[in-house]
Parts: sequence; structure tokens; C-alpha cells
Amino acid sequence: MSTNLSAVLQQLLQNTTNPKVLRDLMTPDATYVSLNFDNPELRKIEPWAGTHKGPQAVSDVFAAIQSFWKTLDFKVTDTIEQGRRVALFGSFTSKSNATGKEITSPFSLLARFEGDKVAYVQFLEDSYGTAGSFKTGGATRFHSDPRAKSLRSDAEQVVSVNSPAVTDGVTKRDSK
Repeated sequence: MSTNLSAVLQQLLQNTTNPKVLRDLMTPDATYVSLNFDNPELRKIEPWAGTHKGPQAVSDVFAAIQSFWKTLDFKVTDTIEQGRRVALFGSFTSKSNATGKEITSPFSLLARFEGDKVAYVQFLEDSYGTAGSFKTGGATRFHSDPRAKSLRSDAEQVVSVNSPAVTDGVTKRDSK
């Protein structure tokens, strides 16, 4: 009888801060990628972001996450199992322990198995949105459209690139 890999992954997700359970469910050298492979800028906001090795590291990551947020809801809406891989998709809602702001984000999770143990997990979410739950003020500047002037999202000027007020990368306010 083969192991239900989706059930193993669900059990792992229900025990993310329990090192003993994680050691039973994961290979000793399991890799956990949280949000990205290595992004020092994001790690300043979300210190667990990046690549981690081993069940203890996974437990430490989720303990850190729980110290920053309270998880209010976690829903798996779709599960795809293909060979030795399982993909989960869904959404979660968390509340920042520092600011009290709530964020609902979609997520995707890919797990690869060696035998009946998890060997690799990659977790992706709306990192911009989740990091924003910690924002307390100040200006955030972005310049993504090479044809446009720099857009600002502060109290002086809030510009949405999806707004009808933006035409060819120039706001109606800028063209006056």
C-alpha cells in the first residue's frame, strides 16, 4: 500500500513548530524555501525568508512566523498530487502582532518526497502584501514602468497604474 503524500504534507502543516513530528515526516537534509531563495531586503522585514535546511530549521522558521503574526485562517482549496510531488493552493489570513493589521494572501506550496518523507518544500505568497502588514508609515517609492515618471505611494500623491487617470505612464496630475 502506498503512502498518501497529501496526507503527510497536511500533517506536516499541522505540526510546523513540533521538531519531533517534523523529524518523522522530513528527510534530515530537507530543504524549505520560504518566499524566495535569498533576498536580503525581504529578510530585513521577514527574517525567515530564504532557503533553510533540515526539520529543526523549518520549526524555527514557523516559530518566527508565529511570533510576527497570528494565523486567523488557512484554507487549502486545491491539491495536486503527481508522482512524488504534491502542490497545494489556497489562501490564509494573518494578523500582525506588531501593527494589528490583517492580510489575506493566496499561497502555493510545492513539496517533493523521497519515499514517504518530505525532502523539499517551497512556499510562495503575496510577499508585498504580507510585508505591508508591518508598514507603519513613511513614503514608499517605486518606478516600475520605464516610460513613466517615478510613482509615489505616500500622502502627497497616490497613483495607481490601473487607474484611468494614468495614460501612457503619465498621470493627468503630471500633465497639467
